[in-house]
Amino acid sequence: MIRAEGLSKNYGPLRAVDGISFSVRPGEVLGFLGPNGAGKTTTMRMLAGFVPASAGYAEICGFRIDSQPLEAKRLLGYLPEGAPSYGEMAPGEFLQFIGRIRGLSGVALKKRIDEVSARLQLGPVLKQPIETLSKGFRRRVGLAQTILHDPPVLILDEPTDGLDPNQKHEVRELINAMAAKKIIVISTHILEEVDAVCTRAIIIARGRIVADETPETLIHRSRYHNAVTIRLAHTADLAAVTDELRRLAEVDHTEVDEHEYSVTAFPKSGAALLTVIGDLAGARRWPMENLRLEAGRLDEVFRSITTPEAA
Repeated sequence: MIRAEGLSKNYGPLRAVDGISFSVRPGEVLGFLGPNGAGKTTTMRMLAGFVPASAGYAEICGFRIDSQPLEAKRLLGYLPEGAPSYGEMAPGEFLQFIGRIRGLSGVALKKRIDEVSARLQLGPVLKQPIETLSKGFRRRVGLAQTILHDPPVLILDEPTDGLDPNQKHEVRELINAMAAKKIIVISTHILEEVDAVCTRAIIIARGRIVADETPETLIHRSRYHNAVTIRLAHTADLAAVTDELRRLAEVDHTEVDEHEYSVTAFPKSGAALLTVIGDLAGARRWPMENLRLEAGRLDEVFRSITTPEAA
């Protein structure tokens, strides 16, 4: 497994990471979240042995990254922030170079390059200088070098940064396909990515862990969890509908969105609103465009946990 024990990093008087401890086991995809400057990338770099820790230590499959770096890094695939590479090389040359460093050669190396190139759709650009590629293609080259030697541990810093929606979907599918047999840590600021690929989420703020839960549990923290939103046609009387919803015994309060022409009803503790509001809307013949039960909003939970007021 990956293990971090009391990891800290100081840059002069600034403590960027402050005593972080956690572990990740095979089959887990850990999303590492936090606002800009929270310490995400610094933590990824310490886990990968890219920068030394000021205190504490990290282990990769039982090998300490500080005292046993070669043993640890053989088991690791690391995609740094920005996916740095050699711009004058073509992707095919770059992957051959990385493969040889990783101990691959001959037929085995060619087969592996063919496999990862196909999975990341690099075929059209394999002979084109990396410095001339789009940001999305450079990101995919970076991902290819990360998985080339089929390591059991992957540390991915913003793996879908710069990709279009279709490419993001393909990378997430790749991560899901690899997840059962690997340990994967993903640093990201894209909240939808957590819901799409992660089995667990750690939120970091001001260099410290402020939440460590499953995405589902985090979403359940949202005040929108089990609320009901009704979106009306503009022929409806929004104020009158809101007033009727407020009178329901099961409703605690409501919020109106005039731009969307909708109202969200928040339940009293334990109350189920969807059927009640659906029945009322049918009886009153409200002209509805949409009626939905809210699962919760991860962005709202994220803000509530990471803002200074939450400290």
